[in-house]
Amino acid sequence: MLIGAHVSTAGGLDKAIERGAEIGCESIQIFHQSPRMWRPTGYGEEDFAAFREAMEASPVEAVAIHAVYLINCATKEAELRKKSLASLARALRIGDGIGAAGVVLHPGAQKGEPLGPSMKRAAKVIAAALKDSEGCPLLLEQTAGHKGMLGRDFDQTAELIELAGGGERLGLCLDSCHLFVQGYDITDVAHLDQVLDEADRKVGLERLRCVHVNDAAAPLGSCRDRHANVGRGEMGKRGLAAFLSEPRFEGLPATLETPGPSKKGPDRKEVQAAKRLRRAGLKQRGLA
Repeated sequence: MLIGAHVSTAGGLDKAIERGAEIGCESIQIFHQSPRMWRPTGYGEEDFAAFREAMEASPVEAVAIHAVYLINCATKEAELRKKSLASLARALRIGDGIGAAGVVLHPGAQKGEPLGPSMKRAAKVIAAALKDSEGCPLLLEQTAGHKGMLGRDFDQTAELIELAGGGERLGLCLDSCHLFVQGYDITDVAHLDQVLDEADRKVGLERLRCVHVNDAAAPLGSCRDRHANVGRGEMGKRGLAAFLSEPRFEGLPATLETPGPSKKGPDRKEVQAAKRLRRAGLKQRGLA
């Protein structure tokens, strides 16, 4: 498992590598553009080359891109759907340029529309974005179970993948907080095994390309997407240790998206805390 954090690209793509290395990351996650506006970044081959060079010289082994939250692939609004497609395709092309493990996407929201047509619209946008890029995987993130959000269970994620063509570039991202607040008690090895077995049956764990590591600030089954710092939430140290030591996550980028002690995102202490919990979990499993 490559433990790391979401970091800023302020000042240039390659600066993200520097920030990740400073806080002890083995992997990083970035936004491909400002998460608060539609304006695309003007990254080109020089930026990609600088990023790859910085990464090669650093302890950072993998990068994931998180698509911005403005995207709603399921929308009925033609202009928003057009912007969503353009932003998602751009993210995938940046992923191609920097060798990303994948672009993580929240598939979309119904906004009061029927589920079936919303799923089909989302899948159509996803398929078009894949067609407009080369090889970077697109990873559907399992959402927190809030009504109206697509990808709220493994059945929906499997259906979205099938509707979008079922190609090898379509993958999965699991978030510990999202699983927990959905109602999956993943705070011990036995229950986590059951959840991953279900994911394997319905989606296929060969599609799992990265995980998000967040404690939950809301209770089990609450469907409230509220992240807490490592070991400080409802999952606690024991629950995060089980998640972090899962053998089926070996080699995957594991991104912290926690508030951090100063509420400015994960810092070195958060990254080190996750690494300690991983070691403790491996010891409990008899794997260390």
